[in-house]
Amino acid sequence: MEKIPDVNVYVRFCETDAGGHVSNVSYFIYLEEARSKFFQAVGFTGKEKRGNIDFIVASTSCDFLVQAYAGQTLAIATKVERIGTKSFKLAHEVTDNKTGNRIASGWATIVCFDYQKQQTEKVPPILREILEKFLVTA
Repeated sequence: MEKIPDVNVYVRFCETDAGGHVSNVSYFIYLEEARSKFFQAVGFTGKEKRGNIDFIVASTSCDFLVQAYAGQTLAIATKVERIGTKSFKLAHEVTDNKTGNRIASGWATIVCFDYQKQQTEKVPPILREILEKFLVTA
């Protein structure tokens, strides 16, 4: 399995809630940034690179393990957890950049989608080949 460099996110004060820790909503923004950078790192961004291959986020979730605070830098690692017929699942681990302690774990199920037909489609071979390089094997 190849590894994509972690994405570092500096936690701004505006991303915290009344309790002083990172708001649950902010984690989904961090995971979105990690997904975007994952596709950028593997060279799969922009229509010129993807051709007619499009996808949508069908599901996303996050388990919050410990609190994070403004001023921390979080590292987000992204791996491919599963590749199906029409979808694939990315797994994210959020850790404190200084200590390496786990902060949260997140997932996103992404479905290949034809916007003109408004229907799902199979994962194209070129995308499957890219994703397989980053697939976590037990």
